[in-house]
Amino acid sequence: MLRHTSLPTLSTRRTSSTASNFSAKLTQRTGYAGESVFIGTESTPGAPPSSVRLESVKAWKKGLFIADIKHMPGSACGVWPAFWTFAQDKEWPNGGEIDIIENISMASNNSVTLHTSAGCNMDSKGSAPVAKLQLPDCLGEGNTGCSIHSNVPNSFGTDFNNIGGGVYAMEWTSSSISVYFFPRASIPADIASGKPDPSKWGAPQAKFVGNTCDIDKYFSSHKIIFNTTFCGDWAGKKWKDNASCAVKAETCDAYVKNNPKAFTEAYWLINSVKVYQTSA
Repeated sequence: MLRHTSLPTLSTRRTSSTASNFSAKLTQRTGYAGESVFIGTESTPGAPPSSVRLESVKAWKKGLFIADIKHMPGSACGVWPAFWTFAQDKEWPNGGEIDIIENISMASNNSVTLHTSAGCNMDSKGSAPVAKLQLPDCLGEGNTGCSIHSNVPNSFGTDFNNIGGGVYAMEWTSSSISVYFFPRASIPADIASGKPDPSKWGAPQAKFVGNTCDIDKYFSSHKIIFNTTFCGDWAGKKWKDNASCAVKAETCDAYVKNNPKAFTEAYWLINSVKVYQTSA
């Protein structure tokens, strides 16, 4: 039997790599279906955006994590949003990290990634046919982790928002870690009814099978995090790899600093986050 916990309490951690005159916002905004929670940044005129990060007060080990998201940060050069979990009580990457939603800039497809300490290797057996495991080593070179990329349409950025968003679900067991994506028009009835059953959902967008990795050993209790940042180790380093972005400015930092109006869509609207665990 599954029991679930909603996620009403988040703590804020505001960071800034480019400016300090933004304030983090976690508010309940009327006018959105389901009274969505808004997570975004607020600026003063002419100022570049700073990053915003919110994390759960509670931590969980294993379970079914389901987020109904109406809007994620829209596609824009230099933006780097993520919905993820990680072990805060250990030095990273010890205790593991699970990136459920993550990509950068103009991407329209999601990337799912695990990060661990050395010795954890995964395969992607059971993933949807469009999924491709980039690296099996979850430490990876340069802390890249083990990542599964897929060509599932409308799973990230502006394309996701244009279909009204959808549901992301992450199932974490002792034998595997799976991520499912359901567009707004295709959300399973069992999720809507509060009785989710992953056995009926078909192949996940990404499935990491710990054939040579003891998941219980490498992944400890995790907090849930939503964040939006800019440039940094990924979007910043990959700036020149995207021709449509590279022509806008010499560097990611320069573009973000001088074009704050490009990030008006860099916000989350979250209808709900629920964590289901098996009752004792």
